[in-house]
Amino acid sequence: MSKPKEPACTWANSGAGRGSSGGDRSSDLPGPASEAVEAEPVMAATVAVRIQTGVQRAMVPCRMPWPLLLLAAVAVAAAAPEQQVPLVLWSSDRDLWAPVADTHEGHITSDMQLSSYLDPALELGPRNVLLFLQDKLSIEDFTAYGGVFGNKQDSAFSNLENALDLAPSSLVLPAVDWYAVSTLTTYLQEKLGASPLHVDLATLRELKLNASLPALLLIRLPYTASSSLMAPREVLTGNDEVIGQVLSTLKSEDIAYTAAFTAVRPSRVTRDVAMVAGGLGRQLLQKQAASLVIHPPVSYNDTAPRILFWAQNFSVEYRGHQQDLTHRTFGSPELNLTGSFWNDSLAELSLTYNGLFDATVTFKFILASRFYPVSARDWFTMERLEIHSNGSITAFNASQVTGPSVYSFRCEYVSSNSQMGSLLVPHTQPSLWHITLQDFQIQAFNVTGEQFSYASDCAGFFTPGIWMGLLTSLFMLFIFTYGLHMILSLKTMDRFDDHKGPTIALTQIV
Repeated sequence: MSKPKEPACTWANSGAGRGSSGGDRSSDLPGPASEAVEAEPVMAATVAVRIQTGVQRAMVPCRMPWPLLLLAAVAVAAAAPEQQVPLVLWSSDRDLWAPVADTHEGHITSDMQLSSYLDPALELGPRNVLLFLQDKLSIEDFTAYGGVFGNKQDSAFSNLENALDLAPSSLVLPAVDWYAVSTLTTYLQEKLGASPLHVDLATLRELKLNASLPALLLIRLPYTASSSLMAPREVLTGNDEVIGQVLSTLKSEDIAYTAAFTAVRPSRVTRDVAMVAGGLGRQLLQKQAASLVIHPPVSYNDTAPRILFWAQNFSVEYRGHQQDLTHRTFGSPELNLTGSFWNDSLAELSLTYNGLFDATVTFKFILASRFYPVSARDWFTMERLEIHSNGSITAFNASQVTGPSVYSFRCEYVSSNSQMGSLLVPHTQPSLWHITLQDFQIQAFNVTGEQFSYASDCAGFFTPGIWMGLLTSLFMLFIFTYGLHMILSLKTMDRFDDHKGPTIALTQIV
């Protein structure tokens, strides 16, 4: 590639069929460098800016000082949103995606937009679809570990870069709403008419794929949550090796495919950015704050989303043994919702877990909506929460979980523990089961989209903080009123002694 004659940076459309023309594809996420060694920092910053601001646009390299490029890359990493995940698509067929319209910085791809991108590829492209699903992934991972600081040889995504370079069609969505990603497996299953097949490298080599029959292959990739003894770079590099081996196997068998690489939830790698960038930022005596992981809600759908359920933590205890079901419930594509149903007046959300306390356990949230003439509106109530295990049923009364049907219900704790409010009251006591839901929120009626409506909170209006403020204000008001009364009660002398006249005799001053 010849060097530009002027230092200006310009944008150029790459087009949908850029792979077929054999043109420059170095701006794809994140493509290996084809320029000389001196152009490596330029291409690194180009990749980072392209991931953040758009997908099918290429930036013409410009010669800029190295400090400016480094600051620009760090700024891109800092500006990435925390509640979105990137999605990378590529296929062995040509012209599956049209050029994406320009979007503003920070644009988040919704579920409807994601469907518009996927439909052409699923209808016109190969019938074999690969879904590389990682536990956690964020735009910061590409910034910190993708070689965007000029160290292309140390990139943790070398096989992904090579796949994008060689793919005739590719699409990069830097920020996708993870509510849409959480239902991606179900969406692909419905469009292809094939159940997802969880495979590994050994299983893939034994499979005989047919180009005319649809197949959805799900390859799960771990991250730091399941590999706490390994550094993030090592885990990402290992995942990239898995992607490379899977693609090599398909290439050796000459199988056409469409692949997607994304994650269940976002990650935060800001603790490593300063190290990669050479120690940028203030770090003296600075303690790394723990990031709060926010999970997507459970959504039951028939023709549209009907029931939404979310909790920051979902734990259950049986005979003194406790299990955390948070990661098995929220954001998990293997969650079993069999038995759930919905109508205008009654809804039931059924969650089934295999191998829980060496048995198959089902949790059923049963909610009902009724019209009350006094308030002239519909109100919903969670009638009960049932636990089905080994042929027995344990029921909890949850009538305090209530609110207007147009609202959702939220409470800091919904638990059978007396120290946490006891909103769940077992029908038979003592109970062998105990449930605790932290930051619980549920909505079973008037659901629109994948987001909750306004929440009716379980906390009363006069919280302890409000009472403390009121009592303190009343006490201070009493002191002020008493002091003002004392000041207004003061009386001064109206006659004064004259040294030239007779002495004034006063019998009483006040």
